[in-house]
Amino acid sequence: MLQPEFIASATRVLAIEKQAIEQLNQYIDAHFAHACQIMFNCQGRIIVIGMGKSGHIGNKIAATLASTGSPAFFVHPGEASHGDLGMITKDDVVLLISNSGETSEVLGIVPVLKRLGAKMIAMTGNTQSSLATHSDVHICIKVEQEACPLGLAPTASTTATLVMGDALAVALLEAKGFTADDFALSHPGGSLGRRLLLTLKDIMHTGDAMPKVSSDAIIRDALIEMSAKGLGMTTIVDSDNRLLGLFTDGDLRRILEQKIDIHTTSIQAVMTKNCTTASCDMLAAEALNIMERKRINGLLIVNQQNQAIGALNMQDLLRAGVI
Repeated sequence: MLQPEFIASATRVLAIEKQAIEQLNQYIDAHFAHACQIMFNCQGRIIVIGMGKSGHIGNKIAATLASTGSPAFFVHPGEASHGDLGMITKDDVVLLISNSGETSEVLGIVPVLKRLGAKMIAMTGNTQSSLATHSDVHICIKVEQEACPLGLAPTASTTATLVMGDALAVALLEAKGFTADDFALSHPGGSLGRRLLLTLKDIMHTGDAMPKVSSDAIIRDALIEMSAKGLGMTTIVDSDNRLLGLFTDGDLRRILEQKIDIHTTSIQAVMTKNCTTASCDMLAAEALNIMERKRINGLLIVNQQNQAIGALNMQDLLRAGVI
């Protein structure tokens, strides 16, 4: 049985990589702050370059930067030497990643970047490396050992690089005042985007689809309207469409228990007068929070004149992907 050996090996890996991350604290220094300032002042894009495993990590760092308010993209050093350097301008900042600091494919494009005038930030595990020496600022990512028992496969070093990249991205995010709304704008296709950008006016029922009866209606009229519109409720409004109250399936159950005559009783006598309302500009996620907190299944939308302009229920939030 090899199960104990698997667990022991995995535990050792986690311990080594945890130690590598903890040791990064000593490298969050003036050099790190200088790199952040250069990236903060960047008038172009942040270009991330790395070879092999460093390239894979660099690709993710570029994606994190781009999604948190610092426009960035990854360029493969091999492709850079065959035309992709044309993507880089003097207004860009180039983040060069190499654990050894001596990766030939990366070093080969340094003279061109120098001539171009783009700022260069090196991220290596060797402060005396060629890449560290020739860059405008160097961020150290040195680790004591790799998690690989052979000391060959990049493991702890790539983890440290990724974490340092996250530290740069978050430091820039906070410095720029990047907000949840900003994040949603770059993630419109995901659930985060739907939760952060969707407003009630995007999903509420309006016009003829909105359940509505007049103040002189009887309970029977309200039930017919509720059945026709299928939201499990109806609004009660005056002649100027101002909201007077709400009648729901729950209210119906309560009046049936009281044996109230639905054919003669006015809807105003049994409606909920002080019902929960919202504005059409409210985020759908915020509306969901209100409905869950108040344990209600529907929500009415009114304008500044307290006129009923829309309605929705939990099913609408579910279909919109908010839940």
